Amino acid sequence: MTKPLSEQLADLSAHARSAEDAVAAAKKEAREKIAARREQVHGSAAALAEKLNQEIKSAKDASDVHWTALKAKVAADSDYLKSAVQKGKHQIDVNRADNYAEVMEGRAAAAIDYAIASVEQAKLSALDAVIARLDAEKTKRS
Repeated sequence: MTKPLSEQLADLSAHARSAEDAVAAAKKEAREKIAARREQVHGSAAALAEKLNQEIKSAKDASDVHWTALKAKVAADSDYLKSAVQKGKHQIDVNRADNYAEVMEGRAAAAIDYAIASVEQAKLSALDAVIARLDAEKTKRS
């Protein structure tokens, strides 16, 4: 079951804050410690990217199942719809609205997961920048 969007946004906020804190701390740390932190962030970013790929595949599979189920329901209800067109149209509208809401929630969840992975990637890039700056300063002194 997917977490509510508000919880996913809270996760995104926590990851963004973690990236900010990591870069601020990196500016005060030795190069070796920053490099170790970078490797840890790299692993985390790779794991999140894999999780996102799995969730996208799962959402597609679920979407296919929902679509197949919807088509089967429409075919089975066709005789009933002839005698109760108005009632059937309303139910189809409800089903479509529910399916659309599920699809949109899935898209939002995937976008949030992508944003979290992007923040982790940004943290990784920022740590690389700090390391490069330290290396540049060291090269200037030698």
